Amino acid sequence: MATLLAVNSAASLWGPYKDIWQTVGNALWRRQPEAIHLLDMILKKHKPDFISLFKNPPKNVQQHEKVQKASTEGVAIQGQQGTRLLPEQLIKEAFILSNLFDIGELAAVELLLAGEHQQPHFPGLTRGLVAVLLYWDGKRCIANSLKALIQSRRGKTWTLELSPELVSMTTRFTDELMEQGLTYKVLTLVSQIDVNNEFEKLQRERGLGSEKHRKEVSDLIKECRQSLAESLFAWACQSPLSKDDTLLLIGHLERVTVEANGSLDVVNLALLMALLYCFDISFIEQSTEERDDMIHQLPLLTERQYIATVHSRLQDSQPWKLPGLQATVRLAWALALRGISQLPDVTALAEFTEADEAMAELAVADNVFLFLTESVVVSENFYQEEFYIRRTHNLITDFLALMPMKVKQLRNRADEDARIIHMSMQMGNEPPISLRRDLEHLMLLIGELYKKNPFHLELALEYWCPSEPLQTPTIMGSYLGVAHQRPPQRQVVLSKFVRQMGDLLPPTIYIPYLKMLQGLANGPQCAHYCFSLLKVNGSSHVENIQGAGGSPVSWEHFFHSLMLYHEHLRKDLPSADSVQYRHLPSRGITQKEQDGLIAFLQLTSTIITWSENARLALCEHPQWTPVVVILGLLQCSIPPVLKAELLKTLAAFGKSPEIAASLWQSLEYTQILQTVRVPSQRQAIGIEVELNEIESRCEEYPLTRAFCQLISTLVESSFPSNLGAGLRPPGFDPYLQFLRDSVFLRFRTRAYRRAAEKWEVAEVVLEVFYKLLRDYEPQLEDFVDQFVELQGEEIIAYKPPGFSLMYHLLNESPMLELALSLLEEGVKQLDTYAPFPGKKHLEKAVQHCLALLNLTLQKENLFMDLLRESQLALIVSPLEQLLQGINPRTKKADNVVNIARYLYHGNTNPELAFESAKILCCISCNSNIQIKLVGDFTHDQSVSQKLMAGFVECLDSEDTEEFVRLEEGSEMEKKLAVIHHETRIHILNLLITSLECNPPNLALYLLGFELKKPVSTTNLQDPGVLGCPRTCLHAILNILEKGTDGRTGPVAVQESPQLAELCYQVIYQLCACSDTSGPTMRYLRTSQDFLFSQLQHLPFSNTEYEISMLNQMSWLMKTASIELRVTSLNRQRSHTQRLLHLLLDDMPVKPYSADGEGGTEDENRSVSGFLHFDTTTKVRRKILSILDSIDFSQEIPEPLQLDFFDRAQIEQVIANCEHKNLRGQTVCNVKLLHRVLVAEVNALQGMAAIGQRPLLMEEISTILQYVVGRNKLLQCLHAKRHVLESWRQLVEIILTACPQDLIQAEDRQLIIRDILQDVHDKILDDEAAQELMPVVAGAVFTLTAHLSQSVRTEQKQPLVSGPREAHYPLMLDSSFSSPPPAENPLVGFASIGDSSLHIILKKLLDFILKTGGGFQRVRTHLYGSLLYYLQIAQRPDEPDTLEAAKKTMWERLTAPEDVFSKLQRENIAIIESYGAALMEVVCRDACDGHEIGRMLALALLDRIVSVDKQQQWLLYLSNSGYLKVLVDSLVEDDRTLQSLLTPQPPLLKALYTYESKMAFLARVAKIQQGALELLRSGVIVRLAQCQVYDMRPEMDPQG
Repeated sequence: MATLLAVNSAASLWGPYKDIWQTVGNALWRRQPEAIHLLDMILKKHKPDFISLFKNPPKNVQQHEKVQKASTEGVAIQGQQGTRLLPEQLIKEAFILSNLFDIGELAAVELLLAGEHQQPHFPGLTRGLVAVLLYWDGKRCIANSLKALIQSRRGKTWTLELSPELVSMTTRFTDELMEQGLTYKVLTLVSQIDVNNEFEKLQRERGLGSEKHRKEVSDLIKECRQSLAESLFAWACQSPLSKDDTLLLIGHLERVTVEANGSLDVVNLALLMALLYCFDISFIEQSTEERDDMIHQLPLLTERQYIATVHSRLQDSQPWKLPGLQATVRLAWALALRGISQLPDVTALAEFTEADEAMAELAVADNVFLFLTESVVVSENFYQEEFYIRRTHNLITDFLALMPMKVKQLRNRADEDARIIHMSMQMGNEPPISLRRDLEHLMLLIGELYKKNPFHLELALEYWCPSEPLQTPTIMGSYLGVAHQRPPQRQVVLSKFVRQMGDLLPPTIYIPYLKMLQGLANGPQCAHYCFSLLKVNGSSHVENIQGAGGSPVSWEHFFHSLMLYHEHLRKDLPSADSVQYRHLPSRGITQKEQDGLIAFLQLTSTIITWSENARLALCEHPQWTPVVVILGLLQCSIPPVLKAELLKTLAAFGKSPEIAASLWQSLEYTQILQTVRVPSQRQAIGIEVELNEIESRCEEYPLTRAFCQLISTLVESSFPSNLGAGLRPPGFDPYLQFLRDSVFLRFRTRAYRRAAEKWEVAEVVLEVFYKLLRDYEPQLEDFVDQFVELQGEEIIAYKPPGFSLMYHLLNESPMLELALSLLEEGVKQLDTYAPFPGKKHLEKAVQHCLALLNLTLQKENLFMDLLRESQLALIVSPLEQLLQGINPRTKKADNVVNIARYLYHGNTNPELAFESAKILCCISCNSNIQIKLVGDFTHDQSVSQKLMAGFVECLDSEDTEEFVRLEEGSEMEKKLAVIHHETRIHILNLLITSLECNPPNLALYLLGFELKKPVSTTNLQDPGVLGCPRTCLHAILNILEKGTDGRTGPVAVQESPQLAELCYQVIYQLCACSDTSGPTMRYLRTSQDFLFSQLQHLPFSNTEYEISMLNQMSWLMKTASIELRVTSLNRQRSHTQRLLHLLLDDMPVKPYSADGEGGTEDENRSVSGFLHFDTTTKVRRKILSILDSIDFSQEIPEPLQLDFFDRAQIEQVIANCEHKNLRGQTVCNVKLLHRVLVAEVNALQGMAAIGQRPLLMEEISTILQYVVGRNKLLQCLHAKRHVLESWRQLVEIILTACPQDLIQAEDRQLIIRDILQDVHDKILDDEAAQELMPVVAGAVFTLTAHLSQSVRTEQKQPLVSGPREAHYPLMLDSSFSSPPPAENPLVGFASIGDSSLHIILKKLLDFILKTGGGFQRVRTHLYGSLLYYLQIAQRPDEPDTLEAAKKTMWERLTAPEDVFSKLQRENIAIIESYGAALMEVVCRDACDGHEIGRMLALALLDRIVSVDKQQQWLLYLSNSGYLKVLVDSLVEDDRTLQSLLTPQPPLLKALYTYESKMAFLARVAKIQQGALELLRSGVIVRLAQCQVYDMRPEMDPQG
C-alpha cells in the first residue's frame, strides 16, 4: 500500500496533463515528425484521463490518515529516497484544497508541493494560490488537447494537412472516446462548471489572491468550458453526431439563456454551431472523391430513425427558454430537409421532407432573423471562428436559394404592411402594433453578418452576379475561371434577390435595404459590384417622374437629394448674430430623413473605402460633385450626428492622394475650422464653436471625433505645405493648435454621457499627432524663420507640425504632462484587470502616447543639434531628463517606472509592452540616468517586484504563446509573434547597454546581482532558493536551455536566432566583466552545467540566418575560453578536463554526437590502441567541426549597372550615408539613402523628368537593393571575423592556459597538426575571403609555436634507453628510402611523423605566396610561424667542437644521417622547390615595409641561408641585388641611429632593425661565397662611412 501512497512531485493533476498538451502541440501544430510516436504512447497511457474527463481522484480515508501523520512520519516522494516531513501548515492547506475541489488528499499535497516549486514563476502569490492555478491549468490542458485531437480528425469540413498515419491515429483515438459517451460528459461539465460558483467556493476558503490572480483563474475556467464546447463543435464539423448525442445537444440548448447584453455566450454559441453543423449537408455539392464515403456516414441521409426522432423533437410545441434559439434550429432543420428532398432516391423520407415549409414558417414566426442578428452575430467570439461565419452564411443563402416562395411571401407581407402604415398615417391613426418585420430583420442580419471580414473570405461575393463579362481578371465573381461561363444557379438566385428587393422599395424597408447593401459591399470586389448596381439603378429610368432620377437607391437619386437639401438649408442659414443659431432650425430635416441620409452616407463610405475606382468616379462626376455638396451641407445648421457622418464620408474620399490635395484647399476655403478671423465678424464660427457650445452641452462628441478622423486620413494621404496662403500665415498650425489645445488638452475635463467616448476622443487625436511626428524629419530650414508677405506686410510663416510637436514634447509643456499622466492612468486601469467601457480605446491612446515618446527619443538628437547651430531663441531639454521629472500627482519621480510597468501586461497588451521596452532601451544608453533609474525601480518593494516580474514575463513570453497554427496563423497572430519577439530583443539590448555602464545599473538589478553590497559578493541561486526571485538571468538561461537535452540542440538557435545571439552575448558580458564574472561562472558551472550542455551541440547550423548563427557561436566560444582559463587558474582540474575532452576528443562521447565522419588518418596512437578492440568509428574533433562550419568564401553583390544616375556620385552618396550601427560595424543607412535619392528625383524639373519618373524610381530600388546586399556582406564578414577570433581565442587558451598534463604530448601534437592542416586548407581555398587572413595567420603563428615547443620537449626526453640504443641508428638507416610510418613512437620524427611536418611546411609556404604583394602584417605572423617550424629541425644541443662530442673525425663523417639533418635536408628541398617566387617575397619584405616585418624576414633569411647547403638563396640575394640594397641601407640606418643617442631617444624600433640586419650580414659573412659577395657589394666601405660608431654617450655630470 505504501507504494501507492507515494507523492508525485510534479502533481498528477497537473504535470502529466501539461506534457500531454505539449506533445499534442508538437505533433499537430508544430509538425515535429518525432513527436508522432511520443503522442501515440502518451495517448495510450492517458486514455483513462480522457475517458473520465475532468474526474478527480476521490477522497480516501487511508490517504487522509497518512497526510495527517505526515508531519511526524513523513511521506514518500516518487523517485526520491526516504520520506519527507511536511510542515503542519502545508497539511492544513492540503485538507482545505481537498475539500475545495473534492480531490484526494495526496493529490492536494502534490498540488501544493508543485505550487511551492512553481512559486518563483508567480511572484507575489502563495503556494496555495499557485496550486489553484495549477489545478485549473491541468484541466485546461486536457480540454485543449481534446479539442486539438478532434480538430485533426478526418472529416468533411477541413483538413490540417497532417500525415495520414497521424490523422488515422487521432481519428481512431477520438472515436473510442465518443463511444464512451463523450458528448454527455462534455455537456454535463459545461453545465456544471460555472465561474461564479467556483469563485464563491474559492472566496470562502481565501483561494483568490490579487486582481491578476483572479483574472488568471477566471480565464482558465472560461477556457476550460470554451474548449470543451468547441471540441463538440469541431466534432460536428468533421463528422456528425449520432442520434442520441444530437438529442442530448438539443436538450441542452432548450435550457440555454442569453447574457445580459442579449447575446449568446461563447460556450452556447459553440454548441449551437455544433448542432447546425449536424444538420449541414452543403458538402454534398462539392464533388470530391471522399464525398460518397461521407454520405454513408451521415445519419441524416442514411437513418430514417434519426430523421424521425429529430423531426418530432423539433416539431414539439413545447417552447424553449429562448424561442429565437428554437427558431434558429428549426430553420436549419427545415433547410436540411429541403436539401435532402432535392437529392435522388429519398422518396422514403417524403413524409418528413414535405414538412419543411411548415417548419420554416414556425421559425420565421419566432423571429429567427432578429435572434441571429441580436444574439449570434454580435456574440464576442463570432468573428474569431471562420466556420461560424461560413455556417451562418450558408444558413442565410440556403434560405434565400432553397425557399424562394417563402422569401416572396416575406416581401409581399412587407409591401402590405407598408400600405397599412401609409393608410393609418393618412388617417392620422397610430399604425397597428401587430405588424411583422421579418424582411427588415433578414436584411439587417445580412448587413450585420458581412460588415466585418476578418479572414478576408469575401463570402458576400455570392450575392453579386456580374451582368457583363468582366475584362479584368482581378474583379471576378465567386465562380472563378472563364468569364463567360454561366454562374452557378445559387449565385443567380441570390443576385436576383439583391436586385429585386430594391425595385419599388416600400419606405419601411428603405433603411434596412441600404444597411444590407452596406454589408454586402464590404470587400474590394463586392464594393465594385455594389457601385455598379447603384450606377445602373439611376440611369435606367431617367425619364422618370419629378426628374429626381429613378430608383431611390441610386447615386443619381442620393446626390440629387443632397443638393436639394443644400439648396433648401442654405436659405435658412442664420445670420451670424441671430440668437436662433443656438437652437437649430427644426424645419430642416426630419428624423426619418436623417436616418435615411446617414444610412446612405455609410453605404457610400463603405464602397469608396474599398474601391479606389468608385472613389475617383464619384468624385470626378460633373453633376454630382459629392465633395462640394458635402462641404456645403457642413456649413448649414444640421444635427452634429449628420455632420459627423458627412465628415466620415469625406475621410473615405480623402484616402486617394489626388482627392486629398484638393480637399485640404476646400476645407480651408469653407472654414470648417475657423483659421482666419475677420475683424467685422463678432462671433466665432466653425467646428470649435460646435465643440464648445453644442457638443459639450450634449456631452456627446461625434463631430469632433469625425473631424479628427478626417484630418488623420488627409495627413496620411497628402500633406500641404502652403495651406491657406494668401489669407493667413500658411501652414497646418491652426489645425494642430485646435487639436492640441481644444481637443487633447481638455479631453479629460469634459463631461461624457457615454464613458467610453472619453477614450475614443483621446485615441483619434493622439493618432493624428503620432502620424505627424512619424513623418517629420528635422531639416535645417525648419530652424530658420521663414517670412511671407500677407496684405503688404512681412509675417513669420508657421513651422511644420512635427517641429511644433517636438518642441512641446521636449519641454515641460501641458501636452507632455497630460501624455505622462495618461500613461499613469492607463497602467492603473490595466492593473485592475477589470473590463471597463472604452478599454480598447484607452489601450490605443496609451500606445500612441508611448509611440510619441519613442519617436521623440529617436529624433531628439538631430533636432537639438540643428537647434544649437541655429539662431532660434528656443530652449529644449532632452526627453530622458524630462522623464526624470517629478510627477505632480504622486510627488515622486515615477514617470519611467510607470512606463516600465506596462511590461507587466506583456501577455495581455503586447504592443504596449513593446513600446515601453523600446523607450527603456533608448533611455538606458545614458549612464547617469542608470543610477537614478535603479533607485526609482527599487525603492518601493512591491513595485520593484512587479517590474522584475514584468521584464521576466516578457522574456518568457514564448511559454505563454499557445501554438499558433503556423501556416494558417492569421495576420494578427503572426503580428503578435513578431511583437513578442521584438520586445524580447529590446529588453536584451537594454541589458547589454546597461552592463557597459558602471554599477549600480539596471542590468545588475534585473539579472539578480547585489546592489547594496559589492557586486562580486553576490551569490546567484536558482529561483525560489533562499527567497531568490526569478530574474532575467533565469529567463535567458531558460531560453537557451530549451532543447539542449535532445538531439537537435537549443531550440532558440533555430527558431529565434537573433534572440539566442543576444542571450549568449549577455552571458558572455557577465562572464567577461570582472565584477560579475565570479558569481556568474560559479552559478553557470554548479547549478546549470551551462557550458557543457551548450558546447556539445556546437557547431550550430542555420543557413538562413548565417550571421546570427556565427555570432551565437562566437559568444559561446568566448565564454568557454574564459571558463577554461578560470578553472585552470583555480585548479579545478575535473571541470577543465571535461570541457577539453568535449572539444578535443575524436572518440564519440555520447551516442548522438557522432557525426559519422571517419577520423583523420587511421591512427592508433599507442600500444594500448591495439589492445582496445573497440572499433567505434572516430568522429571529427569538435574544435575542428566548429571550424568546418565557418564558410570562408563570401558572395559579393553584383556591381551596379546604372542608366540614369552617375556611378561615381552614387558611390559618394552611399559613403556619405554610412554610419556605425549598434555592433560598431560601418553600414549604410538605407532609409537615409532612400530619402536623399527620392529628394534628388523630386528636384528634377521639366516634362522629360516626369515621364521618366517610374524608371528613375525603379533604378532607385535597384540601388537600394545593392546597398542592402552590401550591408549584409559587411555584417557577414564582420561575423566571420568575430567567430574566427573567438575560435582562435579558444584554441590559444586550450594550448597556453590549460594545464599541460591534461593532454598527453603525442595527442597534443596530433591535435595541433589536425588544426593546422584544416585551417590552412580553408584559407588556401580560392574562394576564401581575404579579410579573414589576418585572424588565420595569428592562429597559425600560435599553433606552430606550440607545435615546435611540444616536439622539442619530446626530443629532450630520451626516447629509448638501454639495449635498444644499438638498433636506433639501424632503424633510421633503413628508413631512408621511405619516410617512417608516423604511428610507431620509436621511429621518425616526433609523434606526428615527417610527412605531416612536410605537409605543414608546404601549406605555410603556399599561404605566404597567397598573400601576394599586400598583407605584410599577415606575412609577419607567417614568418614567425616559419621560424618556429624551422626550429624543430635544429638539434637541441649541437656541440661546437669534436672534443666536446667525444667522437673522432671519422666517426663524425661516417655516422648515418640523423633525424634532424634528414628533416633539415627535406625542409630545404621543399623550400627550394618554391623557387624564385618565394625568395622574391621574403627578400622584398626584408628590405622594405613595417619594422617588425623586416626583422622577421631577416631572421628567416638568416635561418634559411644557414641551412641552405646549395646556397641557392645566397645566389638569388646577390644576383637580384637585394644584398646590395641591404648594404646600402646602412647609410640610412646611420642617420637614424645617431638620433637614438640623444638623451631622450625616440622609439627604439630602428635599433632592433639594425641588429637584425647586422646579424643577418654576419651570418652571410660566415659562408665563404657570402663573404665574397659582401665584399663585392662594398660592405666594409659602407660601415667605415657610418659616423654612429664615432659617437660617445654623453656622461651625465651628476651621475
